Amino acid sequence: MSDQLTVKIIRAIKEVRREKWDRLLDHDSPFMKWDWLDALERTGCVEEETGWLPHHLMVERDGEIVGACPMYLKLHSMGEFVFDYEWAELAHRLGIRYYPKILVGVPFTPVTGARFLTAKGADRQSLLQLMGRALTEVAKDNKISSVHVNFCLEDEARALSEVGFLRRIGLQFHWANRGFASFDDYLGSFRSDRRNKIKRERRELVERGIAVRAVEGDQLTSDHLRTMFLLYKTHVDNLYYGRQYLTQEFFEEMSRRFAPHICLIFAERDSRVIAGTFNVQGASALYGRYWGAFEEERFLHFNVCYYAAIEQCIRRGLQRFEAGAGGSFKQLRGLEPQPTRSMHYIVDQKFSRAVERHLHEEREMILRKQSALLENSQLKKV
Repeated sequence: MSDQLTVKIIRAIKEVRREKWDRLLDHDSPFMKWDWLDALERTGCVEEETGWLPHHLMVERDGEIVGACPMYLKLHSMGEFVFDYEWAELAHRLGIRYYPKILVGVPFTPVTGARFLTAKGADRQSLLQLMGRALTEVAKDNKISSVHVNFCLEDEARALSEVGFLRRIGLQFHWANRGFASFDDYLGSFRSDRRNKIKRERRELVERGIAVRAVEGDQLTSDHLRTMFLLYKTHVDNLYYGRQYLTQEFFEEMSRRFAPHICLIFAERDSRVIAGTFNVQGASALYGRYWGAFEEERFLHFNVCYYAAIEQCIRRGLQRFEAGAGGSFKQLRGLEPQPTRSMHYIVDQKFSRAVERHLHEEREMILRKQSALLENSQLKKV
């Protein structure tokens, strides 16, 4: 058998069979599943009109896939959650065309996970460096300004740094399950004043006749997903900076193809849905993704997005809850700051050196911020 490796690029995930792609998955990352990526493409969320052109990278040996990564040619920087608008502005000042750029990641999904898939038994580190070098060559050969790998794993970051990528860190707020057997156990992890405030926020919703429930797995119907899409769209439309990334067809695809991984949390009054969240459930974590409300109620957001999601994690024995990007107010609900990482390759050397200086300063600032936030934790010291 030959050891010759071949690198190629495909223009749609449907060009590779589901079982061949999913066979490479050996981690808890539902967003990297073939069905999730294919649904984004088939329903018009990811296409040239939205500024996301699929160019997935594959590594084959004797016709078998041994490595792969979801890759997109990006015409803008929206929907990535690793913000590089200042870099684009600097490139413009330097006379460099910043877009299109190459992005390796999951569209609209600020969730850490494997970005490079490798076959079981393969030399993962060698494949990671091979794919990293291939990405830099694609950028150089096609006069593309840069390559960005967002929310990657630490072993991927180390391998990419060996081939010239620059490391960037960020912060997200995650909840960790300390072996809680009940929601009361979770409350017991707080300082007394914060614990009492959470109890009051939960009690007020009940007093207003609002019930919160989770709908998941085989309980899900297409009607549930249609309602969730309307909630999502209502929220986006109400934000002056809102941008609708997902289509109704995508939500309908989720009910048919991804139901075992979907957990919707609805708030209802008189059997009528007034708010809800779309969550994705993995083997060990719950990921909060989209929220919306038809009515405004005090504490509604905290109860639906955080407390009910944490209850779901405790009920299912999940180890953590990732609530997405932003929001230091999440720390008041027991979510603590955790670092995220992304890797960046800038073709132009002058541009690259300027970005590297910026990243060094930014890293120091973010680590100081994380330390300060942890000092002000609402949780009891363990």
